[in-house]
Order: sequence, then structure tokens, then C-alpha cells
Amino acid sequence: MARDTINVQYPEMDDSQSIADVKITKQAVTPANGICLAKAFDNKNNSLVICVENTASSASEVTFKAGDNYPNAKLGDLTVGVDASSVNFYQVQDPSRFENKDGSMNLDFKTGFTGNIFAVAKSVAVH
Repeated sequence: MARDTINVQYPEMDDSQSIADVKITKQAVTPANGICLAKAFDNKNNSLVICVENTASSASEVTFKAGDNYPNAKLGDLTVGVDASSVNFYQVQDPSRFENKDGSMNLDFKTGFTGNIFAVAKSVAVH
């Protein structure tokens, strides 16, 4: 399967270091392709949040695919429901379950899913 690739989007701090702002770019999901979230865990601070927007009038599912980098992958894939006409945020609490050797994370979508995806995380850069 040739997956569509998206990148994690990181907020930029204002000059006072008091607030961070991120301009979101959404990616339309093609269920037949799935999504590869490139360098998903480069932030290394467990702040990765994935947003799935279901624009259809029927419920659907997203599957967080088990990775190939750590033993926790033996827990397998995790499929969660996505309500109709909803915006859902998923914070990844156990990255080792989903991380691939190249640092990416793969997601699959139920056939017929219509919607968008994006991911954000806090930067670990020193300012």
C-alpha cells in the first residue's frame, strides 16, 4: 500500500515565550491509501496529538497500526470509532506500540471514510 504522508506540525512561540501558535494544514484522507505520519515521535515528549475529522454523516473507524520498532508492538493494532460529523483528537500515550523503525506511524481508515487528518506536537527545541 502506498500511504499518503503527512508531517507533524509544530507551534511557534511568540517573542515573549508566553504562547505558541500553529497554522494547521489538513490532509484529505484517502482510505485506500492510509496515512503515514512521518517522524511522528521526533518530539520525544509524548505530546503528539492526531486530529481526525469525519465529514460524513455516518460513523467510521481509524486503526492505529502496530509499529515494528519496540516490543510493545506485540499489543497489536488499535481500532477506535470516529463519530459521524465529528472532530476527534487522539493523544498517543504509548508511542512504543505504534512507532516504526524510521520513526513514522501508520494509520488505516475504514472503507468509505470521508474526512481530514493532521497532527501537532510540542517542539523540544531549545529557544
